[in-house]
Amino acid sequence: MEAVRLLAVALTTACLLAGCDTPDTQDAKTTGAAERRFGSITFEPCSLTGPMSTESVEAQCARFAVPEDRAKPDGRKIMLNMAWLPATQEGAAEPDPVFLLAGGPGQAATEVWPQIDGAFAAVRKNRDVILVDQRGTGQSNPLVCNDAKGEPAAVAEADTGGASLAELAKQCLAGLDADPRFYTTTEAVQDLEAVRAALGVPQVNLIGVSYGTRVAQQYTARHPDRTRTIVLDGVAPNDLVVGGEFARTFDRALALQEARCEQSAACKARFPTGLRAQLRQLKTKLQAAPVEVDYRDPGTGEVKRGTLTADTLTGLSHAFSYMPQLASLLPVVIDEAAKGEYGPLMALSKLAEASMGGQIARGMQLSVICAEDADRYRPDPADADTVLGAELSRMFFETCTVWPKGTRPAGFNKPLESPVPALLMSGELDPVTPPEYGERVLKGLPNGRHVVLRGQAHNVFHIGCMPKLLSQFIESADAKALDTECLKSVDFVPPFTSFNGWEP
Repeated sequence: MEAVRLLAVALTTACLLAGCDTPDTQDAKTTGAAERRFGSITFEPCSLTGPMSTESVEAQCARFAVPEDRAKPDGRKIMLNMAWLPATQEGAAEPDPVFLLAGGPGQAATEVWPQIDGAFAAVRKNRDVILVDQRGTGQSNPLVCNDAKGEPAAVAEADTGGASLAELAKQCLAGLDADPRFYTTTEAVQDLEAVRAALGVPQVNLIGVSYGTRVAQQYTARHPDRTRTIVLDGVAPNDLVVGGEFARTFDRALALQEARCEQSAACKARFPTGLRAQLRQLKTKLQAAPVEVDYRDPGTGEVKRGTLTADTLTGLSHAFSYMPQLASLLPVVIDEAAKGEYGPLMALSKLAEASMGGQIARGMQLSVICAEDADRYRPDPADADTVLGAELSRMFFETCTVWPKGTRPAGFNKPLESPVPALLMSGELDPVTPPEYGERVLKGLPNGRHVVLRGQAHNVFHIGCMPKLLSQFIESADAKALDTECLKSVDFVPPFTSFNGWEP
């Protein structure tokens, strides 16, 4: 089915979202060696691991019950999976913890954390970190779509057996033990507030990544007195139709990469055709006739044979554009494929496929998109002249014709207007949440500041000196006072001109 595999990669993008007064933190957090209490929640020791990390992080874990349908408080309950990472200088811990809101939609905060723990070393010195797997993700009653073997699978796969995306969505629904209408951002915001109240903390510091920036904005709008600071990395404005602009934002990122290549004599000489033109030509060729390819399996080293399609090409290109180090490989890989050397492209595609497997709860993702974005989507003629094409956005919302839809409150898509201290950050080459999105959101945040990292792509909190700046902001709650001179050392990653690397 044309463009199905591309959808699986595109869906992966987009990325993780009654009050009590000031607690007695000493009494709230220390009860014994095996068990510890934070507010009214009892935690036990655990280790956090994730599909993309070989490291584990020691933490305290708990389960927290919330109603699936808040209109029926005595009905079915969801057990939210959550973790507490105590401040490393625990005696000096401030009363307002940090909440990390993961991306996707569909990623789990406890599974993402092991990959990023190092970037928060300074933040963790005197701030507790709270991770809540958003309902429908991780171990919070995950809405996972399984394949015929019972293994987690995307709603869209390369081999669908001829089934439409709507049919695949129906199959997914049949295997869920949940009412998908209640797995939206709005429900997640209420969950976060319930957790905050149970912890007994007066305010929280929110760090939203990709889709998590939507959750952070929604929480701030509904609970302004409970929000001390917000950090938005890879900013998604409230009025954005997630998935509706992917084709254009990806082309924008490709154009910027081409412009950088033009500035290098070695790059310009090596790739005279231009990346976008080569991608279009190769896509047209593969659409007309997919190619059988011998490639070396990146996991086992075995020589295998597979079918290279136009979807493989565009899916890999889009996925690799998220990280400058991967994007720097694209020109040489695409150029070799254009000359008939398809093995490297196929091998990298398999590597990307394996590394991204299991990161996204597709059912939860559909619950969010179908309730919050699908009805606002309007086709844009400009998509037709892009590498991804006009078909992607239509397919992105095809499953919503059968998926049960939740609701969103009045004002959900209104831009956030708040005096809350805010630090916004973007990558210059971000293929899904470009810097212009951050500028749009900044207009409603008079105590906010937007920093753009040169030559970087999607999610930049871990780049260069950003971890230091992030920590300073959470301590001071003053983004405008940050000295960002250290970011000038961050720059574009030049394209490889061969498989041995780039020209000096």
